[in-house]
Amino acid sequence: MRVLLVGAGGVGGAITRIAARRPFFEAMVVADHDPARAGAAVAALGGDARFTAEEVDAGDEAAVAGLLARHGCDVLLNATDPRFVMPLFRAARAAGVTYLDMAMSLSRPHAERPYAQCGVKLGDEQFAQAAQWEREGVLALVGMGVEPGLSDVFARHAADELFDEIEEIGVRDGANLTVDGYGFAPSFSIWTTIEECLNPPVVYEAGRGWFTTEPFSEPEVFDFPEGIGPVECVNVEHEEVLLVPRWVDARRVTFKYGLGREFVETLKTLHLLGLDRTDPVTVPGPDGPVDVSPRDVVAACLPDPATLGERMRGKTCAGTWVRGVKDGRPREVYLYHVVDNQWSMAEYGSQAVVWQTAVNPVVALELLASGAWSGAGVLGPEAFPARPFLDLLTAYGSPWGMREQ
Repeated sequence: MRVLLVGAGGVGGAITRIAARRPFFEAMVVADHDPARAGAAVAALGGDARFTAEEVDAGDEAAVAGLLARHGCDVLLNATDPRFVMPLFRAARAAGVTYLDMAMSLSRPHAERPYAQCGVKLGDEQFAQAAQWEREGVLALVGMGVEPGLSDVFARHAADELFDEIEEIGVRDGANLTVDGYGFAPSFSIWTTIEECLNPPVVYEAGRGWFTTEPFSEPEVFDFPEGIGPVECVNVEHEEVLLVPRWVDARRVTFKYGLGREFVETLKTLHLLGLDRTDPVTVPGPDGPVDVSPRDVVAACLPDPATLGERMRGKTCAGTWVRGVKDGRPREVYLYHVVDNQWSMAEYGSQAVVWQTAVNPVVALELLASGAWSGAGVLGPEAFPARPFLDLLTAYGSPWGMREQ
């Protein structure tokens, strides 16, 4: 397997460190718009000849396709933010190579009823091309991070082995992470966080389909394992709600994020001030007016999440809560994966949130390389058997858990 990894930021850098310990691939080209960042990611691996650095604009489909051809890559792994999903998705299809991402094509709210009806849903642009990918015999494995990704694998595992009937699948994400020296320092891309938290959340119900609610709706307190404890979680737009019902039979699917009240109020303030906008505004500059995106300004004012590991304390938990029936009796479980920042920093030099995101596409790549996973078309993680993934994740030294509720 020869992989083109596009994006050498926090998650991309963690991917290289995890992959470097595994023998399943022949080469990995690490490409970024910033050649210094790509070079630094490769240099950190201590001379592993399988890795090379390249410069590429993720939005330039021809340049990405050319890079795939020049290095003879058969997989494109997208570790950029969601704005670049479609150019990279199209470049992979043009080159006839396998495509993986960790977030899907962007949504657009319903023009008239944004908090009741879906407009363009997450992943709609990708699924619109599913027939062509399948006809051409090429695989696009979408949403293969931690959430979406591992959370979807948990949903498939629950359906395969734990339940006869499923009433509800609810992804629940929470943490007790703190960052020394910062009053507000998100542990993941603020650009992506704003996108998913301020868009109308999507809920799925059998018979009704997908519908939307108000941002931060239906608050609940969820008790997270391994010492994290109770965290207030709210509805947030996320890919699992769009992916799980395509392959897993459940009467209701939700995603709730443990943001904390201070974080929610900060996001509401950004929205109130228009600082969540992505369309440019004109501001004065030393050489004349300059067009800038307010959201890009917010991101530039905050610390890079990849650099926060030394200041972070605590654990992060990604998991899938499932309620249903097994052998005629009610059952409720929480399948989860916890990463302690102290462990991930000591073991890999990566902070917990980006490491937890990064390990899952590497596991998926290894399953594709071995043939344990295979397919064609645009498929989510729940389209594949869960057990091989969960067993290999444990073999990577990062076991998952299950709690009977």
